[in-house]
Amino acid sequence: MEKRRDNGRIVTNAISFLLNRITLVVIAVALVLFIGGRFEIASANQPNAELEIQKLTSCYALGTDAIGRGNLLEGKNIYRDCFTQDSVLTAIFPDGASETRYGTDSWADFVYSVFQGNGYQATQHLIGTINISIENNKATATSYLHATHKRSETSIDVANGTYEDKLIKTNGRWKIRNRTLKLIDFLNLSSPTTASSSTNARSTNSSATFVRPNIPRLKE
Repeated sequence: MEKRRDNGRIVTNAISFLLNRITLVVIAVALVLFIGGRFEIASANQPNAELEIQKLTSCYALGTDAIGRGNLLEGKNIYRDCFTQDSVLTAIFPDGASETRYGTDSWADFVYSVFQGNGYQATQHLIGTINISIENNKATATSYLHATHKRSETSIDVANGTYEDKLIKTNGRWKIRNRTLKLIDFLNLSSPTTASSSTNARSTNSSATFVRPNIPRLKE
């Protein structure tokens, strides 16, 4: 009788041991899957966020070039998709002058008045060297600008500078809240008005001159 009791205890202890081991294994597997899954989500979200922010720089360029073609309404609609409603946009020119506008419609009106005031027929904005830093639902980004503004068949204004952006993720989407454009140059490049048979002569007659674009000011 005593021997049966001992055997029962041994079996019970063995079953308990096995159950404890199985429980530990299940918990360990669950932790690995949970933590690993979270890492996978984080690593997947980061590239997606960077790609979305990069697209915002292209979004702005497309809106600006729509205005450069004379389509102010299209430019405003594109801008609204890039920026928050309370956005602040500033341009700092090479001579230190600056202009700040609040909201994308006001900025679009400013861009349109600059382009029209300088007689631009078309523009092309190229964006590159994009550097992005993300922290939770906020981000900062810088990108380089090379912009061509066509005055005529023989004259263009060329601008180079850096965009400095502060972004926020709201309602599941990234948008630019603050943008500062720091221009390092704004040059006019012109070719001779008459054709030349000599390439060297054409090169000699071409010119590059710093220009101060006609910038309308806000009324006080």
